[in-house]
Amino acid sequence: MKGIFGYDSPLMGALTAIGDCICLSVLWLVFSLPVVTIGASTTALYSAAYHSVRKKEGGLWRLFWGPFKENLRRSTVLWAVVFVVLALLTADVFILRGMSVAGKAFGRLYTVGLVLWCLGVTWAVYVAAYAARFSGKVLEVLKFAGMLMVLHPIRMLGVMAPVLISIALTLLIPFMALIGPGAVFVIVSFTTEKVFRLHMRPEDLARETGKEMIVDEDTEDGDDDQ
Repeated sequence: MKGIFGYDSPLMGALTAIGDCICLSVLWLVFSLPVVTIGASTTALYSAAYHSVRKKEGGLWRLFWGPFKENLRRSTVLWAVVFVVLALLTADVFILRGMSVAGKAFGRLYTVGLVLWCLGVTWAVYVAAYAARFSGKVLEVLKFAGMLMVLHPIRMLGVMAPVLISIALTLLIPFMALIGPGAVFVIVSFTTEKVFRLHMRPEDLARETGKEMIVDEDTEDGDDDQ
């Protein structure tokens, strides 16, 4: 029993990760309430999900609040563009669905509209992830996020699937909103980080690898001390 409930046991690790995802989701919901800050909140969510939950590089609050402040202006502009795109795609889906139900010819494009909406949502996640991990002007972030999606279509599905599943579960079970955002960004980061590494400059990749080695060494030292 002691092994199962030990601090380093898989069970406790899973429970800790779930607790962190809930805390992150609550932070994201609270900081998104003003609506105009949802871009900065989403960027901070990805940063904390990757650096704190996955990499154990610091506390949740520090790794959420810091990126939130740093990216507030840029992410607000980014989200304004993303919001307009998603709003148009969402409107198209509802209009085409109405036409489909009414039996109109344009209603046949409903499936196309739905696919475009899914791509738009996935692109929004890529935008948040790229903005959290890299500097760059608004247009650069929007462009590179889209390019990474197109260049890696299979991995794009690895981002799209958990996002859409989370949205569907939240619509069915509203309580999932308390864990979904954090959990989804932790899961998504496994795919996006692989994509980012494929396009990093050698010096940036070496720096990233060096940081991970330092974190791993610190973790091992902590285990030895115990």
